[in-house]
This record gives sequence, structure tokens and C-alpha cells, in this order.
Amino acid sequence: MDDATAGQGVEVRWQASTLEVAGTAGPLALRQCLPVDVRVRGQVVVAAAIGVPQRFYTAFSQWLAAHGYAVTTFDYRGHAESLHGPLRKAKANLIDWAADCTAVATHLRIQSPSLPLYWIGHSVGAQLPGMNSTPMPIDGLLCIASGSGYWRDNAPPTRRKVLLWWWGIAPLITSVCGCMPGKKWGLVGDLPAGVIWQWRKWCMHPNYGIGVEGEPLRKAYAAARYPLHAFSIEDDEMMSWRSTASLVSWYRNCPQSLERLRMLDTPQRRIGHFGFFRAQMERSLWPRALTVLERWLDGNTQMTPKGQPPAGHGTTFTKIERSAVAAPKQSGQGELFSEIS
Repeated sequence: MDDATAGQGVEVRWQASTLEVAGTAGPLALRQCLPVDVRVRGQVVVAAAIGVPQRFYTAFSQWLAAHGYAVTTFDYRGHAESLHGPLRKAKANLIDWAADCTAVATHLRIQSPSLPLYWIGHSVGAQLPGMNSTPMPIDGLLCIASGSGYWRDNAPPTRRKVLLWWWGIAPLITSVCGCMPGKKWGLVGDLPAGVIWQWRKWCMHPNYGIGVEGEPLRKAYAAARYPLHAFSIEDDEMMSWRSTASLVSWYRNCPQSLERLRMLDTPQRRIGHFGFFRAQMERSLWPRALTVLERWLDGNTQMTPKGQPPAGHGTTFTKIERSAVAAPKQSGQGELFSEIS
């Protein structure tokens, strides 16, 4: 166990564990952060973006734990601390990662059945929960910088170069290496070949995974009934407002809302695809996530009527209009699939 101090001087404690999941080459690596002297009111899972190790979410997890939540992070099979053996031999795709999500949620629900369980998904971490035929046993889904990966719906900085990635760089590297050893090139991260090939196929289809996998995936998303709140990031270099609205529409039977986070609300006037979870956002953005969790904890899940909204329309969304004042572009903004250390 490792002790740390987070939010307002509250002591928190980390504990590492493993979880055996059927079909994996080895157990999933889990880390849980607990408040030491504060009563635990609920559980939270922070699910990573593609290619991002769970330790990237350490500061945010400690901050949530200091506010009374038991926070769990994990690495998907074949990635980071859940990789067992050579990367080129790792057998995993996105559907497998969705099964990992269900296994983690089920494990935590069994461990603490009396506590509510909330899922915070970053990018692909918010796509995966709806993919299993049996809905995950969670009490709310908070989507951060997530959306459909369809390339035409990508934000402009990514859309301008993504075809080169999907038709040139990614297939070439994956074919030659038998995996995506992207970390050394600053591309995505180290990923199993199965993840790359399936992700590529989905990103080429207007309906993303549902368009490729068909009716079973559509029905899986429709089976979810937990409340959903999505944060669309104004300067997200990967996910546009349209792509996030598309993601929300897949969960068509969930009470749902979609909120825009603005650059001008942050100290650096920059958020981007990864910035929400950086320590600098403790005072500006992290309280927005806590507000959603607290609302759910109080039993308030009636955000919008159920039903599938048309993509690109805000009639069933809580929309915060972007400011007319543009923030200056900063160094590194718009780089494709930047690796997170």
C-alpha cells in the first residue's frame, strides 16, 4: 500500500490487486484508492482511453477518494500492467476490453453490494460499457472526451491526418511488428494487433462499432438503463461535438445529458483530449465531475427524457455554448494520438 495526501489534506491509500478474467493470458492489474479517515459513500471506476496506462489517472483518483469515493483504475488485457509476455503475442480486441470492463464492475459490485458504483470513462473507456449483451452493474456513466471514432466525425486536427494513419502508418507498423509498439514513436501507445485492426475497421464505418458488428451491439447499448452524462471538450483534438452526440445516442434508453466544457474555464485556456485529468484541473474541471456524482448519489437521475436524440441536435442535451472568444493555440495542440506518460 502507498499513502498519499489529496484534496484539502485528506489522506488516501492505494492498494494494488489483480483480477482473473476468463480468456486472458494473465490477470488484470487493478489499483484502488481509498480515503483513510473519511467514510466511503460510493465506488468509482476510472476507465482509461486507448493506449493510456491507468497510472495517468492517479491524481484525479486521489482527489475523488478524498471526497469519499473508493476509486478503482485498471489496465485492459494485453496493455500496460495487464500485459503478460511479448506484446506481439497478446490476444485482445475491443470486444475483449468490454468484457474486462464488465468483469471489473461485477467484481466491485460483489465486493461492496451496498455502495453505488459509478463509471467514469475517458474516450474508449466510455464506449466499452455498453458493448456487452448483459448491461454492466453500474449506477451511472460519466463520459469524458469520448465519442464515435468514425473518421469523418473526428475533430478537425485529427480528421486532417487520420486517413494517413489508418491507411498507411497503422497497418504498416502492425503488419511488420505483429502489434502496435507505438510508445517509442509517440503514437497511441503499445497495443495488441487485434485492438488496432478492429479499431481501424470501426473508425472507417459511419456507425462505428455498431455499423461493423451489427444488431447485437446495437441491442447491447439499448439495454443500458443507467444515467449518463457526457462532457464534450471544446478544444478536443480528437472528438468533436458531433462524435460525442453520436456516442450518447447509442445509449438511447439511458437518462442522458451532454455538456460542453470550455477552454476559457481553465487556468491554461487549454483542455484537449487528455487535459481533463491533469492535476492543474483540480479547481476548474474536477468539481464538475464531482457535481454529477453527487447528483446521482442523491438519487437525481432525471436529466433528460429517454429516447434516441438525432445526431447534431441539442433538444435533449444540456448544452453550454462555446465562447465567441478563441483561446490561442498552444504548443502540441492537435497532435495525433499523443502518448501519455
